Amino acid sequence: MILNILRKTAVALTLLALTPLSWAQAYPSRPIKIIVPYGPGTAIDVIVRHLSEALTRQMGQPIIVENKAGASGTIGTAFVATSAPDGYTILSDASTHTSGPAMLGKVPYDPVRDFAGITTITESTLVLVVAKSSGINSVADLVAAGKAKPGALTYASAGVGSSTHMTVEKFNAAAGIKALHVPFKSTTDGLTEVLAGRVTYTYTGVASAVPMIRDNRLVPLAVGGFRRSAALPGISTIEEAGIAGAGYPGWLGLMLPVKTPRDIVMRLHAEVTKAMTSPDMKEKLLKAGTDAWIMSPEEFDAMLKREMLENEKLVKELNLKVQ
Repeated sequence: MILNILRKTAVALTLLALTPLSWAQAYPSRPIKIIVPYGPGTAIDVIVRHLSEALTRQMGQPIIVENKAGASGTIGTAFVATSAPDGYTILSDASTHTSGPAMLGKVPYDPVRDFAGITTITESTLVLVVAKSSGINSVADLVAAGKAKPGALTYASAGVGSSTHMTVEKFNAAAGIKALHVPFKSTTDGLTEVLAGRVTYTYTGVASAVPMIRDNRLVPLAVGGFRRSAALPGISTIEEAGIAGAGYPGWLGLMLPVKTPRDIVMRLHAEVTKAMTSPDMKEKLLKAGTDAWIMSPEEFDAMLKREMLENEKLVKELNLKVQ
């Protein structure tokens, strides 16, 4: 009888050692990938690469950033949705995560039910820009040009349904102008066309735009959210510039496949929070024109649900369609 009791005790202790908590404590045991569903050089790509460096130091394993651009971010996002829920494949996405599906109507994943939020990492500050050579120097100039020749202006975005697309459409509607949408795979591609004078204007990440603004190649007209950018404090918000109802706040965040063990979600949340609030990261974020924005996983999940509904309403109200 005593031997039986000892055997049962040994089995119970073994099972306890194999609980998810112990798995999380052993995590990570190999490199982790962060998938960015947009091209290199975008605002989210720049910030996530800073984060990956910090996480590599903290977690003792390489944190590798991999760009999987295309189809308004749906290619990379679908890749993560169907990846093993083991914490080794993370999605780094932006507001496009909910705005894209709202626009496209059907994507190969559910942006809410197929993902478990880790946290938001920053507010995604977008800036409305034109080429210096365009002769446009203010929001008023751009609106006047749009009204003088309806449909003659063009604007770039990072793809149909992207946050850049939705931000410009909201601006166009509030300003009462019409322009031709020219979608690209990334904001970097769109900026190239704006600089070349082949596209009139675009909203892009502050981190991507600041070097070109300093070189006097781009003119910043306004920022798209409700707060001014730390990197461009002298540039007004779009609503301060007189376009009421044009503000469109954004975010950058991290997600996992929905069935990832909660222990791993919470471990990553703690590590990301530590990295994003460090003095070194604060300095890098300031240069990128943004600040850390940390949510609990539960708060992030709730925001995704809320935004999905709000973006579907916006698409319907503006009668936006895939071109």
